[in-house]
This record gives sequence, structure tokens and C-alpha cells, in this order.
Amino acid sequence: MAKVVFDEERCKGCELCTTVCPKGIVIMAKDRINKKGYHPATVKNMDLCIGCAFCARICPDVVIEVEK
Repeated sequence: MAKVVFDEERCKGCELCTTVCPKGIVIMAKDRINKKGYHPATVKNMDLCIGCAFCARICPDVVIEVEK
């Protein structure tokens, strides 16, 4: 099973990762705000992650790591 890890404090909320996830499980965490004042990206159901790493590749700030 793949695991997606976000450096939430560095996320600037650009939402690019949410647009490329083939499973549609990467979302913006509306329930929290990081130190920069943005809603960070998160995964709503890690069990559905296929480990494609599209989210990590598109992130301009390299805040996403995919562990397989």
C-alpha cells in the first residue's frame, strides 16, 4: 500500500496536486490552516492511493513524498 506524506507547513495551497490525482483522493484540508495561512493538501482515503506519485511530481514546492 502506498502512503502519501505532505509537509503541510510548506504547502502553499495551490491545489495542483488535487487536479492530477487519478483517484480524486487528494483534497485541501478545510479544517486546518498552516503557518503560512493556507489550507494544506491532504489525502481523504489513503487506502485508495495507487502510489502513482503524480501529486508529488506536479508539486512546485516539493512538499509531497510518496512511499510505496
